[in-house]
Amino acid sequence: MVRRLAVEVVDARDLVAKDGLGTSSAFAVVDFDGQRKRTRTIPRDLRPQWHEHLEFAVHDPANMHAEALDVSLYHDRRFNPSVSGSGGGSSGKNNFLGRVRIYGSQFSRRGEEGIVYFPLEKRSLLSWVRGEVGLKIYYYDEPAEGPPPLPPPEDNAPPPEVPPEAPKELHEMPAPTEAAVEVQQPAAHPPPIFNVEEAPMHQPMMMPPMMHGPHGPHGPMMPPMHGPHGPMMPPSMHGPPPMHGPHGPPPPEPPHPEPEPSSEPEAGDQYPPEVRKTRMASSTERVRVMRHHHPSDNNYHHYASSPRVISGRFVSAGDSVEPPVQSSSYDLVEPMRYLFVRVVRVRGIRACDGPYVKVQAGPYSMRSRPGRDVAGTGNPEWNQVFAISHAKPEPTLEISVWDGGAPSPAEAFLGGVCFDLSDVPVREQPDGPLAPQWYRLEGGEPGMVTGDIMVAVWIGTQADDAFPEAWSTDAPYAAYTRSKVYQSPKLWYLRASVIEAQDLRVPAPPMGLPFDVRVKIQLGFQSARTRRSVASSSGSAFAWSEDLMFVASEPLDDTLLVLVEDRSMIKEPSLLGHAAIPVASIEQRLDERQIVASRWFNLEGETSSIGHAGGDRGPSPAFYSGRLHLRLCLEGGYHVLDEAAHVCSDYRPTAKQLWRPPVGMLELGIIGACGLLPMKTKGGGAKGSTDAYCVAKYGKKWVRTRTVTDNLSPRWNEQYTWQVYDPCTVLTVAVFDNWRMFVAGAGGDGQQRQDYRIGKVRVRVSTLETNRAYTASYPLLVLLRSGLKKMGEVQLAVRFTSAAQLPDTWATYTSPLLPRMHYLRPIGVAQQEALRGAAVRTVATWLGRSEPPLGPEVVRYMLDVDAHTWSVRRAKANWFRIMGVLAWAVGLARWLDGVKRWRNPSTTVLVHALYLVLVWYPELVVPTASLYVFMIGVWYYRFRPRGPAGMDARLSQADTVDGDELEEEFDPVPPPEVLRMRYERLRTLAGRVQRVMGDVAAQGERLQALVSWRDPRASRIFVGVCLAVAVALYAMPPKMVAVAGGFYYLRHPMFRDPMPPPAVNFFRRLPSLSDRLL
Repeated sequence: MVRRLAVEVVDARDLVAKDGLGTSSAFAVVDFDGQRKRTRTIPRDLRPQWHEHLEFAVHDPANMHAEALDVSLYHDRRFNPSVSGSGGGSSGKNNFLGRVRIYGSQFSRRGEEGIVYFPLEKRSLLSWVRGEVGLKIYYYDEPAEGPPPLPPPEDNAPPPEVPPEAPKELHEMPAPTEAAVEVQQPAAHPPPIFNVEEAPMHQPMMMPPMMHGPHGPHGPMMPPMHGPHGPMMPPSMHGPPPMHGPHGPPPPEPPHPEPEPSSEPEAGDQYPPEVRKTRMASSTERVRVMRHHHPSDNNYHHYASSPRVISGRFVSAGDSVEPPVQSSSYDLVEPMRYLFVRVVRVRGIRACDGPYVKVQAGPYSMRSRPGRDVAGTGNPEWNQVFAISHAKPEPTLEISVWDGGAPSPAEAFLGGVCFDLSDVPVREQPDGPLAPQWYRLEGGEPGMVTGDIMVAVWIGTQADDAFPEAWSTDAPYAAYTRSKVYQSPKLWYLRASVIEAQDLRVPAPPMGLPFDVRVKIQLGFQSARTRRSVASSSGSAFAWSEDLMFVASEPLDDTLLVLVEDRSMIKEPSLLGHAAIPVASIEQRLDERQIVASRWFNLEGETSSIGHAGGDRGPSPAFYSGRLHLRLCLEGGYHVLDEAAHVCSDYRPTAKQLWRPPVGMLELGIIGACGLLPMKTKGGGAKGSTDAYCVAKYGKKWVRTRTVTDNLSPRWNEQYTWQVYDPCTVLTVAVFDNWRMFVAGAGGDGQQRQDYRIGKVRVRVSTLETNRAYTASYPLLVLLRSGLKKMGEVQLAVRFTSAAQLPDTWATYTSPLLPRMHYLRPIGVAQQEALRGAAVRTVATWLGRSEPPLGPEVVRYMLDVDAHTWSVRRAKANWFRIMGVLAWAVGLARWLDGVKRWRNPSTTVLVHALYLVLVWYPELVVPTASLYVFMIGVWYYRFRPRGPAGMDARLSQADTVDGDELEEEFDPVPPPEVLRMRYERLRTLAGRVQRVMGDVAAQGERLQALVSWRDPRASRIFVGVCLAVAVALYAMPPKMVAVAGGFYYLRHPMFRDPMPPPAVNFFRRLPSLSDRLL
């Protein structure tokens, strides 16, 4: 398959004028992976429309997300009036109008594309750029075309001549299995083309060596393994010999530097041809690279082009950029050694029923599932991997095959093999997988054991790619104990605009009641209804003009059910008509500039819906009962919130085309936990046990570690990575106790018992320093009805890797947090909460269908569903948070009070001097304040947090919470007497809030009473004082007035009166509206 990238340059808007007459003649240049194409020039138009389709070859589809597409707009100076009048031709370089860089992560598959308008960016600080360009970008795969057939050789054609340096050039290239060079004769007109085919090296196939016995290497290769009928002989290796690779790769040649393309191409330039890499249909997967070579160049250099890196800034094609996202090295956790055994299949064994394999290494013994004869040849297959703890190395490994349907153990043994673990190879990442080999089954009585078994044995760590699917010794229940990576479904906001309805057959309402026709729309478990309609005079047309919002998830296989109801009757509403609309047929919109056309939908109804007797004759046939005018669209410009806003881990919109490039990578190492409390009992209640696993969530990616069974200090040592698109996000990690595995192991579906939460930790990415690893233990706290309880500690290692420079960081922090649509067409708070609840339920249903499933209790706990539920404890916590925020203002007021009371005379004198300087030189006020804030920031740098903080019990007011408050928080339906007591307490708190609100209102009313003449004497005094102040300020210099006022405020206490000042007394005597309340 060959992947191609299609770019449709649609139009541009609001460009900068460059020709001196208020217009520009724009054309676009598109660069992708060394390929450059351009559009035609649209003369003298600031809103040019091209609608041109350009296609590019994607050389490396696996790394397409790391490629960048550059679209640059230029003004063609050949269309300037001065140039046109002189007869055409070019007069210098073309003027730059702006450019856009789109990364591969924003490309969409064909069928999901849409027009996206990208704002044009500057090339340098002094560039004058304005406007935006509309692009439609998508990719598709097509079958690779075979090479054209070669023409038949001519009989009299002379043999081709080989250049003198060709043998030397071929001699310096690797072996034919590594690469092949084809040198073709130059054509008459075009320059010669060199086709370089590159093939990957063959990796040697490693096999677990066997142990040599006392007879040497040609004797028995391992000690006999004793089975039920005596010793078993060692196996003999069958199958093809291992393939040996080359002695080593040739030394790399220095890359040949590419000439940097001109950033300002001329309108008539011939753009370089495409560089194509096509895969040959062969087992070596050669890559043919076609390059143009100048005849004067005698050095042919082979170079490997690495994918361009997402750096967030514009670079030329020849610049080298440090990658912002490094590959994970799995160095945040402790390596754990495992012995891996991959059992593939057996052949040549006697007929049996339900054969299984038993693997034993020291004290560990594991049994496979029954083999399946997929091909019907009598050779059962397993394709199963076992991971045995290798912390204490064992001397031997025994693998035996048994008959599950044999009547006696003596007849069940089918043979086995034995390995010496001292010679088993060690696999380190990124080594390829070890190839399995055939070994002869030995042991037992003669004639009873026949056949071979295909296995692979190696020693690795938890970083091995076979570890997540392996049956481990510390996780016996495979289905519900494996580590797994989940992806949240792609969520859309579905906007249904109900405009009007016509031709409805609405019966006349009762006397004195108006028409009450409403539209009800259902999408799965979601339902919404419009307000009362506005009816026409005839009573057959109704209008609403109301938007209803829903949450839809991919795949869009649901159906939108639209019901028109008549609620004029006092009894149940009657159905006037309905329509079913497939969600997949609804148009997708990326931003508000894309206009979605409205549609008329015919409503269907049954005769029974308007009062006709149906009897028992079955359902009545549907008939036309009106039509409904709707505007439906899937909003891709919103971010569908499924988390609480203050702990959100992702702000990207639904449409992939609107994603910004990633700014870094977040690595999480889940090391282990210690001191966990027992969650269940075993052995009749004599022993406590905990089967713990971790769940981490960031963005759309969920990860689940394996379950370590029956361990109060589990060690996971698993590492995961996420792409970071915004550092102002939160990573959530929680620990749970596994209960579903017992129900699943007993034959149930795992849904009758929920997993128990042990604790949760949140880490804000913006609090992490770049390229620094943090390893710490965080307490696991759970708030129960009995109070706060510490369940143990979890040890995590976190690292945020990023190569973003200061301009990139500035651009990230100054950009809007939410996508554009949230600000242009905002969603109400109440509607947003309802949509969030629907999104949480959709995600929980999606993840519950995985294997192993994530239960709804896990999803709800991770997404903080009850974050906005009423709680006295949360109200107190928020109150003390407000007090903490205002603490600096209180501290400043206390400091000023100490200065004016001369508690420290030297400080007061310095404040006098500083005040004089600022009064006489007011232009120093802003610089002095900025310098003061800078010095405060530098001073507090010494007290910065040394690592990400976990949950704070004191900040949450969980350590001093009252028992009754906890009962109120956890009891949704209390008894009447408890409800009465809580109501009285709430009335007391509300009375205090009411009193404070009344005092605040009274102060504002007194301020209004100064000029409202409710108190004529006070207003007369106030107006007279204002006139005197105005005359005095006109007569005296303002600096002298400011100095006098400041010194009066800072006067010594000996000149102060302990009673309240006259201005305060005057203000408190002003009237308010409190005396007019009932």
